[in-house]
Amino acid sequence: MLIEDYGLALGKSFLFSLATLLPILNPTATAPIFLSLTEGASPGVREVLAARIARNVFLLLFAAMLIGSVVLDFFGISLAIVRVGGGLLVVASAWRLLNSSDGGAERSARLAEGFTVEMANRRAFYPLTFPIACGPGSIAAAITVGASLHDHASLFVSGTRIAGAVLGLSLVAGSVLLCFRYAQQLLRLLGDTGTVVFLRLSAFILLCLGVQIVWDGASELLLGVLRQVPLPPST
Repeated sequence: MLIEDYGLALGKSFLFSLATLLPILNPTATAPIFLSLTEGASPGVREVLAARIARNVFLLLFAAMLIGSVVLDFFGISLAIVRVGGGLLVVASAWRLLNSSDGGAERSARLAEGFTVEMANRRAFYPLTFPIACGPGSIAAAITVGASLHDHASLFVSGTRIAGAVLGLSLVAGSVLLCFRYAQQLLRLLGDTGTVVFLRLSAFILLCLGVQIVWDGASELLLGVLRQVPLPPST
């Protein structure tokens, strides 16, 4: 292959991973959820959390692209099961957000005293990275992207495609970092009442998204069962 061909393969895999993963992660929609789950945290703690979440998103999706399909095959787990399990986690997180009290200034001050960097580190992966910032749909998409990158005819072409996908994934993680880090400044334009309404609406949308993920996985499992049911003999 010519150098131009390798450049084309790099660019295609970059755009493919970016166009596939960014709409599913949608960090602008999950940033309000991040704010709600870190209520009372100082701006410095939120900056640390945003950086850790972006790093975790990159590592999680990178691992899913490289070895996700191999790991699922090894344990005999299908993508449908991943969708159902992850979707239930999303539903549980969204339900807690919908039923949480708004709180007041005293409660926020108390939370600010207890929300330390150590506490932030414990929550950086679960639930803030998974399933809030990076859900089962994103992982399934990353596994699909990884499966399409391999070229059995040329190891170098596969490496070029993976490099392009990593560049796209880096941009996705960077967008997560920016949206989460500056989420408070963006929502400040809405005011207190507007922010509360927006957070509740985001939690409801997250709940619907979780139900949709569960339904997609359950539907795929049900179709698989129906395919195995023998048809009645024709008369």
